[in-house]
Amino acid sequence: VTANPMSMKIGVFYGTSTGNTESVAERIATALGVTAEDIGSVEASTLSSYDTLVVGAPTWHTGADTERSGTDWDEILYNDVPNMDLKGKKVAFFGCGDSMSYGDYFCDAMGELYDKFAESGVETIGFFDVDKTPECVASKAIRDGKFVGLACDEDNFYDETDKRIAAWTEQLKSEGAA
Repeated sequence: VTANPMSMKIGVFYGTSTGNTESVAERIATALGVTAEDIGSVEASTLSSYDTLVVGAPTWHTGADTERSGTDWDEILYNDVPNMDLKGKKVAFFGCGDSMSYGDYFCDAMGELYDKFAESGVETIGFFDVDKTPECVASKAIRDGKFVGLACDEDNFYDETDKRIAAWTEQLKSEGAA
């Protein structure tokens, strides 16, 4: 992971089960001028060395109350994040899911990432409009009518992902992420 020209250090970290979240993470990282890292391949303590974190996961354990991603994030969120000093960090979230088959659970793991990081005193950025996914109103990633971050459906709406990433990363920059 590299710093952008303004010397603010941005880290993009993801967990993945099928590769969709990795693909989205890599495209987000490219738009931000950094490299994406699989959260399972770095020490969790690495997160605290960044000014801005962009974190993402798929939702694999649909309907679960905790550990919804089915990735290394599940352990890190409960064992490591609560013990880190992340106050003052900006954190943005992204998630992948299947809004057609699992609309009620779409991007629930992103909501779990949001909840656990928010408990640690970070500044959350990157809320994203709920659009074209009306069947997802029960998602645990929605707060006050917006997704807590970028919600991607690579199974059904893959043709919209690049456009959404471009808009979202510009939003992150306007919110101080770059």
